[in-house]
Amino acid sequence: MKVWIVLIPLLALQLGSGLFLFWDILGSILGIKSSPIAWVYYELAQIGAVIGLILGVVMSATLLLRSIRRQHAAEESLRLASGAFMDVLQERFAEWELTPAEKDVALFAIKGLSTADIAGLRNTSEGTVKAQTNAIYRKAGVSGRPQLLSLFIDELMGDPIGGEARKPATVVVDKAS
Repeated sequence: MKVWIVLIPLLALQLGSGLFLFWDILGSILGIKSSPIAWVYYELAQIGAVIGLILGVVMSATLLLRSIRRQHAAEESLRLASGAFMDVLQERFAEWELTPAEKDVALFAIKGLSTADIAGLRNTSEGTVKAQTNAIYRKAGVSGRPQLLSLFIDELMGDPIGGEARKPATVVVDKAS
């Protein structure tokens, strides 16, 4: 059911009821005389105002609950995507046969840390980190950090640029020679 189909008449009922009550109170306070209306219509207007307020509370609670459910679903999707990204990372790292140290360096590089930051976190020299990143790039078949990151982005998006998924280069040995 479309929310607007229910929401627009409810808002109109609330607005009309609110204006009626406001005019009634303002008239009483300021002593504004208006033409009297039959008590039946007056009571119906007040009942309509109460019904409008009650329905407004119910509708607000319903929309709030729906919003909370959607937020939880979005958070769960984000959690699953994050887990999927880590799964993809681990699969590629295994496929490329990275050493444990190279896995750490690759993960830090993908997170965007500088060579100096990675060296500081791993208690190694920047030269060691540079050598490890070069080994990672060679094993992954890329020339640098942007291409390394794009491998994972392409895979998660499912629609890589150029239409075909990039896979690391494999060496084919011709046994007939």
